[in-house]
Order: sequence, then structure tokens, then C-alpha cells
Amino acid sequence: MNKKEQLIQDIQNLLNAYSGIDKTSINPNLLEFMDEKTLVSIIDSLLYQKEDSKEPDLEWLEKFKKHEN
Repeated sequence: MNKKEQLIQDIQNLLNAYSGIDKTSINPNLLEFMDEKTLVSIIDSLLYQKEDSKEPDLEWLEKFKKHEN
């Protein structure tokens, strides 16, 4: 597997990492025209979105910890 194929696979894995969402399958031909820099940018964006979605959970957890003590 070359680097570009691995990046496409990584994007698909990140999309499938969200719980409660049906499995996503990407036709590699759709992303094949993109260069490695663009694919890495997509991965960065997905990781950023994943972190943003965790932020409210972390805030709730901190509030829960304060009420527990």
C-alpha cells in the first residue's frame, strides 16, 4: 500500500470511529485525484472535529467531578 492509499484508508477509519454512525466506505477513486497534502488536511480536519465533539463531554465530566466532592 502506498502512502496515498494509506491516507485514504486513514480517512475512512476516522469516519468510522464515530459511534452511532453507520460504517462509511469510501471509493478510493473519489480521493485519488487529491494530493497527499490535501489528504493530510482532511485527516487534520477530521481529528479537529473529533476533539471538538469531545469538549462538551469533558466540560460535563469536570462539573460532575465538582458535584461529587
